[in-house]
Amino acid sequence: MPSRTVRRIAASIGAALLVLPLASCTGSLGPAPSSATASPTSSAAPTAVFTFGTGSEPLGLDPALVSDVESYRVTRQVLEGLVGVDQTTGEPTPLLATEWSQTDEGRTYEFKLRENVKFQDGTAFDAAAVCTNFNRWFNFSPALRKQASGTTFKGVFKAHADQAPLSIYKGCTAVAPDNVRIGLTQPFTGFLQALTLPAFAISSPKALAAEHADVLNQSRGGQPMSAYGLHPVGTGPYVFGSWDSGSVTLASNKDYWGDKGQIGTIKFVTYDQPQTRMQALLEGKIDAYDAVTVGNFDQLVKSGKQIIQRDPFSVMYLGMNQDVPILQNLKVRQAIEMGLDKDTLIRRFFIDNTAQASQFVPPKLSGFNNNAAALGYNPGKAKELLAEAGYKGEVLKFYYPLNVTRPYLPTPEKVYAEISRQLTAIGLNIKPMPVDWADGYLQKVTSPGDHALHLLGWNGSYSDPDNFVGPLFGANSGEFGYQDPQVFSKIARARGLPDGTDRTSQYQTINAQIAATVPAVPIAFPISALALSDRVLKYPASPVLNEVFTKVELKP
Repeated sequence: MPSRTVRRIAASIGAALLVLPLASCTGSLGPAPSSATASPTSSAAPTAVFTFGTGSEPLGLDPALVSDVESYRVTRQVLEGLVGVDQTTGEPTPLLATEWSQTDEGRTYEFKLRENVKFQDGTAFDAAAVCTNFNRWFNFSPALRKQASGTTFKGVFKAHADQAPLSIYKGCTAVAPDNVRIGLTQPFTGFLQALTLPAFAISSPKALAAEHADVLNQSRGGQPMSAYGLHPVGTGPYVFGSWDSGSVTLASNKDYWGDKGQIGTIKFVTYDQPQTRMQALLEGKIDAYDAVTVGNFDQLVKSGKQIIQRDPFSVMYLGMNQDVPILQNLKVRQAIEMGLDKDTLIRRFFIDNTAQASQFVPPKLSGFNNNAAALGYNPGKAKELLAEAGYKGEVLKFYYPLNVTRPYLPTPEKVYAEISRQLTAIGLNIKPMPVDWADGYLQKVTSPGDHALHLLGWNGSYSDPDNFVGPLFGANSGEFGYQDPQVFSKIARARGLPDGTDRTSQYQTINAQIAATVPAVPIAFPISALALSDRVLKYPASPVLNEVFTKVELKP
């Protein structure tokens, strides 16, 4: 008899707390009351204008084809997925699906869909729309994936239609207008958590077709995108308004099925330098901004501004590309790790309580390995290793981004300068390769190329260790040129194991093995912080950045 687990949950989603803990659950589905009705909404239309300062412009507004924080910050307001995230526990909660069940030992999921929901173009949301989206993601062509700035489907489902036997996605069936079945080829414990990712938000099939969503023949800031990527259409509480140079404007969705909140207009305004963001807040030009830096922290406090710190749920790292011949030598990679003074980097450039990282899974998640190998800072030993490896001064191109602030990397140029100084001190020949973030930095360092070293980070999107090690080290990638079939196999096995000691132990082993082979050097689990004006009473801060502005509370 196949196991059957049923999850029935209240469909109304409460307001978020101001400061939120992150649950360390990895898939627990506890009981909750059943309800399939939409949240009661106020008859009064929201009227407040809320202006938010961002660190960079979006790379595109089709969430299936981007993977950057600022794109998702916008698309989370416009589009919704089947499953949401509980702001206090991190567990899956109803969104476009009101309840779900799993059968066939976790290979089949059925979702009861919310009724009487419409996309912002007036078309009905139903099971057929869900399947249109899943099948679209599965059928992304290799050419499209290469053009896009970042796709998520492969990281979760392992492969697309061109490599169907390798994919864990089996298919989507519209059982009835309000019932959809998604089949997997093998169990995946984090499946429901993965569905909370912005990349799996459901777009209007009509808009996808009309705006030729899979034809990236448009451009914005040098980024290829489709007409749909310039004008997304979902079921969310805000409707896309405009995307001008340096700003995106959204308006309240008058037909939204849930709570519309207080805000009638959202303006995302880009300030790519920390000082200009802070100054805009102090001058009253914006109501909030993300990515407070060490250099601004004290001044904001002295000015009496509110600062909210998120629990650490990201990792900042120095990437190494083993497609560059000299980096195939383990001793060279170990020397690079031993040449890094992580304490100095964290003290100078990250907010207090940022922890040093020796692995890629944050401490709050099961699978974190307290005993993962860390070589430590030892510049003398690093020089010895380089000599043993036969390093002859080969040039290492070091890529780093300009004009951007990420939650995991508040001041990239300064971090680069210090790391470059440290690595030069042990005898490495570093060639700086600055690339403007808006000029395709993310694509350049995650695709095959000549990048030997690069600065990047990973912001977790759901509370499962697979969300960290799977996308980074679950398969060969252009970012690291990493080939370890044993680790690939262990990650594939661990993601399907049920929660418990065996799964935790497997991820601990994976973390230790990655640490021992040094495909990249984890540096910090950064604390990220937002600054708010006095006008803001509550802000739905989330470690996984699931921050929908209907939950913002403003002073009358």
